[in-house]
Order: sequence, then C-alpha cells, then structure tokens
Amino acid sequence: MKTRSSRRLDFFEQYLSLWVAACMVIGVGGGKLFPGVTHFLSGMEMGRSHVNIPIAVLIWLMIFPMMLKIDFGGLRGVARRPKGLAVTLFVNWLVKPFSMALFGWVLVVGLFSSTLHWIDSDTARNYLAGLIILAAAPCTAMVFVWSYLTDGDAAYTLAQVAINDLIMTFAFAPIVMLLVGVSGIAIPKEVLLTSVVAFLVIPLAAGWISRSLAIRLKGLSWFERSFLPPFKPVTTLALLATLVMIFAFQAENILTNWFAVGLLAIPILIQVYANSGLTYLLMRWFRVPHNVAAPGALIGASNFFELAVAVTITLFGPTSPAALATVVGVLVEVPVMLSVCRLCVGTKGWYEAAACPAER
Repeated sequence: MKTRSSRRLDFFEQYLSLWVAACMVIGVGGGKLFPGVTHFLSGMEMGRSHVNIPIAVLIWLMIFPMMLKIDFGGLRGVARRPKGLAVTLFVNWLVKPFSMALFGWVLVVGLFSSTLHWIDSDTARNYLAGLIILAAAPCTAMVFVWSYLTDGDAAYTLAQVAINDLIMTFAFAPIVMLLVGVSGIAIPKEVLLTSVVAFLVIPLAAGWISRSLAIRLKGLSWFERSFLPPFKPVTTLALLATLVMIFAFQAENILTNWFAVGLLAIPILIQVYANSGLTYLLMRWFRVPHNVAAPGALIGASNFFELAVAVTITLFGPTSPAALATVVGVLVEVPVMLSVCRLCVGTKGWYEAAACPAER
C-alpha cells in the first residue's frame, strides 16, 4: 500500500499479509509434523471450563498492552463529537452480528448445504455458529494499524475501541447465545461466560488497574516513555504465536477441507465489505470527518478473531467445524482489511466533497 501512512509503518506492520501467511505455513506444518505437541497444547485446559491455557495467556499478552494505552478519563472528549461513535456502535452491535447470521444462514446452511449439498446439515450449522461468534467480537488491536494506514484520528479510534471493549464484556455472550441458539446449536452458558471472563474481563481490568497505578506512582510522562514501549514487541510476538497455534490446531481441517475454507470465505467477504461500506456511507451522510469515518468503517468490518477462535475452541473443541470457520476469518482478515484501507484512502476526495464540517 503506497501511501504516505504506509511508509511510516514499522517493519512488522508493513508486511502484515506476509506474517499471516508465514504463521499459517509454520502452524499447519507444525501441526502435521508434530501432532503430539499440538494435541498436548490443545488439551491444556482450565479444569472443567475448557478454556485453553496457552491461547488465554497469549490473548492476555495482546489485550493487556492495548488497555494500558486507553485513558478512560479522556472518553469525555468523544462525547462532544458523538456522531462517529454512534455510527460505529450501531454497525458493530445492531448490524454486524445479525448480518453475519443472515449471510451465513442463507449461504452456508441454505445454498451450500440444503440446496447444493456440498456440506452436511450438522456441519453447516456448526460453521454458522463459528461465523456468528466471529462477527460478534469487534476488532481491538489491529484497528490501530488500520487507523494508521488511513491517517485516522488516533485518539478518537482509541476511544471507539475502548467503548467497544467495554460493551463487549457484557454484550458478547448474550448476542452469541441468542444467534447461535436460533441456529439450533446449544451453547453451555457457564462455559461461554467463563470464556468472556478469561479472555476479556481479566486482561481489560488488569490493563486499566496497571495504567492507573503506574501513572499515580510515576507520572504520565514516565508511563508513556518508559513503561509502555517494552510492551510493543510483546504484543507482536503474542499475535504471531497465537496465529501459529491457531493454524496448528486446525492443520488437519485446513488441509482436508480446503473446499469448505473457500466456501466459508464468501459470507465473511460479503459481511466485511457490506458493513464497512454501510459505516462509511453513514459517516458521510452524517458529515463525520474522514479521519474518523475511515477508521470507523474498518472497526465496523473487522473482527477480534483471536477472541473468536479462543471462544470456539473452548465451546466446540480445537478441531471443530466452528473453530475452522473462525480460522477462515483469520485468513481473510488482513488482505481484505488492507483493501478496505485502500478504498477509504482512494475515496477521500469524494468523501470530503460533501464538505464535511468538523463535528461540534
């Protein structure tokens, strides 16, 4: 992506697609060559909760540094420019999971299973459950890269992500239970709630408490210059390790069900472009500045795939069809979101032709 923003990205962020591809090769190769190791890691669970310990630790390492950056006291400023946030929340919570349920039901359960008989009915319903879980978790960490690529308002993006994360702690489980339940798949309530606590509540709370204590004891300047920087490589390494483990758990599924992988990519692609386009157009209609609208469109389309994979592994097992559906989200996420970034940057002139005034 040859924009002014992309030339300022660090080495890792410039080659996101390459790193995802490398993680897939390493993960799938490792899963096939060392099945005993993969089985051991997939079986490391927290008692009866079925929460996978390695995945939980890696997700904590990704979310915790992100939460350290969020100043919840600064969210008051966003309240003075509410339109961009309102559109993002509307798409994320009232459109995105329900539209994915619709696309998945029509395409996977309806067309691919009932009409064309490419997928058996039970597997199709499990795929649908995975797609719903994927769409019910708005993206967190990767959104900052997408915002950077589109010259987004970093503070506003941070606020949008913070509020999304807070909403996710109590809205994710009910939405998943409602939509997956309608699809005919029973989800143990206790296991789902344990997943939310393990993968969301704990790292979010730990990040907020750590930030508050560090600033109180040492001051904001020390916190930003000395405390935060060491966490950046931790987040990167945790993301890469999570991807490798995800692909290792799904190695057999990916290699033997490559046709299903292609089919599952279709509703995900439709959902990403439909929701990003809807968000972008609504932002323009409400005359939201482009540096808020572009990141908002990306937040409205991308998924917290690490959380989705972790939850499906907890609920259905590491080799389940539901887990495969969320892994397809990993495969699709980076290249598709980069294409949305290009569309937002390329249409900036058209967007601003509406003479969007700054929100007051």
